[in-house]
Amino acid sequence: MLRLNLRELRGGLASMAGTLDPADPLFLGLGLHFREPVQVEGVLQEAGDGGYLWRGHVHGSLSGECRRCLTGVTLAVDDDVDVFFSADPELAEDPSVYPLAPESDEVDVTSAVREEIALRLSVFPLCRPDCKGLCANCGADLNAGPCPCAVSGSTN
Repeated sequence: MLRLNLRELRGGLASMAGTLDPADPLFLGLGLHFREPVQVEGVLQEAGDGGYLWRGHVHGSLSGECRRCLTGVTLAVDDDVDVFFSADPELAEDPSVYPLAPESDEVDVTSAVREEIALRLSVFPLCRPDCKGLCANCGADLNAGPCPCAVSGSTN
């Protein structure tokens, strides 16, 4: 878990760093397969009226298959993340705000990291933008050149 104790904010900022294991249950249901632990680091600061801004960085890599040609692909996650947490009940319905319990003495950024990763990555990656995919008739990889169907004129 990636938690920051609010008592550490006496100086205005609190830093944190941690890793999330590729097999962490946090990633279940996302359809993402991490190749290595996800590195997370960031700084939490007060934002007034019971709100806190976490400015973080997330780094890792995932493996998957191209949605068109089924070639293995590696996707990089190397993004800056800004997340706002608040105990203000008026902001509870705002999807861009992560809620905090009014009596909370810590901020857990774990679920925000999960959501930010999910928003940034496609579960249907491409090996390259101009991927031609597979022949619907014979299954040949069209990126390697014309398939036997096209050469022989067969359309089955």
